Amino acid sequence: MDQLLSVTSEIGTLKRLLVHSPDSGLGKVVPSKAQDWLFEDIVHLDTIRKDEYDYYTKLLLYFLDPEKINGKLSAIDDPASDRSFYKPCHPSFFQSDKVIELEWLLASILDSHEIRVKLVASVCAIEGCTYRVQQELLNYTPNDLAKTFITGSSTDKHLLFAPIPNFIFTRDIGITIKDHLLLNKPAKKARTREALLAKYIFFHHPFFEKWKHNIIELTDSHHGFLLPKDDDDRKMTLEGGDIMVVSDNHVLVGVSERTSSEAAARITNILFEKNIVEKVTIIKIPKKRDYMHIDTVFTQVKRDVWVMLGNFSRKAIRQEDANAIERVLEIKKEEKIKILQFHKKQPHHPITFESLEDLLTDVSKNDLHCEGEVQFIFSGNNEFPYNAREQWTDSCNLLALKEGVVLGYDRNDKTTEAFRNAGFRIVYAKELLQQLDAGKVIIDEISNTLILMPSAELSRARGGFHCMSLPLWREPLQ
Repeated sequence: MDQLLSVTSEIGTLKRLLVHSPDSGLGKVVPSKAQDWLFEDIVHLDTIRKDEYDYYTKLLLYFLDPEKINGKLSAIDDPASDRSFYKPCHPSFFQSDKVIELEWLLASILDSHEIRVKLVASVCAIEGCTYRVQQELLNYTPNDLAKTFITGSSTDKHLLFAPIPNFIFTRDIGITIKDHLLLNKPAKKARTREALLAKYIFFHHPFFEKWKHNIIELTDSHHGFLLPKDDDDRKMTLEGGDIMVVSDNHVLVGVSERTSSEAAARITNILFEKNIVEKVTIIKIPKKRDYMHIDTVFTQVKRDVWVMLGNFSRKAIRQEDANAIERVLEIKKEEKIKILQFHKKQPHHPITFESLEDLLTDVSKNDLHCEGEVQFIFSGNNEFPYNAREQWTDSCNLLALKEGVVLGYDRNDKTTEAFRNAGFRIVYAKELLQQLDAGKVIIDEISNTLILMPSAELSRARGGFHCMSLPLWREPLQ
């Protein structure tokens, strides 16, 4: 296998990533448990698979591993195939080493008796299983056991423990920083099993053998065990949606509802001690479910183009729309954001930025050497109430397949309009796939494009394509 771990930007051409297709666990989310399992709503499994996420898989394969799919769409989509192309346990599974399915990796490591024994014991311990269930699981095939670990269901369809429906958000289990892999420490109990499964995959799968010494794990601080339950900032919690590698020497770290200040400080110190980067910028956003991670309020489109929520723009922070009295009373003041940039050589003298727009402009100009004006595309075209509505359905959570070519949801109409006004071509995933299959469009010639994905059910899960991807390898920016 060629290069596996190398990410030095948010927009370099994507060459390899980890994903997880919606599994039957999503179909077991019930209203009474939805919020405990971090869902705002319940989704229709058949629709989220066949009519939405499958388009994502096919597009990723066309861009990253075209040999697996080129000219095969009609056979793949044939109802008689019963989606076998997408099922890791099926002989017809696409089995790509570029668009890598987590369940496939998990089943692979469970071939080892030693790993199977350890992981069964670990899962049964955290899920409170009986000894009898533990012994029964040891007799499962690797494919069946992998499926049970993810969906919570036994081979005879009984629910042994809760599903992990958030496993589709692979960004949050870890993040690639240059040639290192930072593992998460989830803030919510619902994601504990995800972190365990991911750890076993990264430390035991042959794909990652060469980089085992480059895996970074965060441990709880010694005083963390004794802290009261509500002292969240002192706890060590981290999710990958709060980490962005914006250049080969600069990482952004969010402090949010899911990532603590303690974790942000620890990450910064580790990155400096290991000489991985020269700069770390910590962005403290309001701890609101609306925002969750920093990648729900902004993502990068090109070197000099960003999509973001207008609440954190210069205009909003400075209350430029307010009159003198409103400004003094802070009537139109948006939520507070605090941005501190630490440099390895002078960690005691951080640089502050007034607004998110100021920081991202600085990244474009000083890290990525853009000479012209930096362009911002705002959620909902910065029009109330569409800005908030569309941010909620992940208008700012876009995945760059390469610089200027990004995936987003088709339901965010005002944001799409803002992209069109900014000179981007708008194309629907279904149409693009047909054109690619017919040879009418060449991947290398696609530029400045927003690809719109069907999203009626996916958007209910509260995460966009940035959340549903863990890039392992991006080509460096020239």
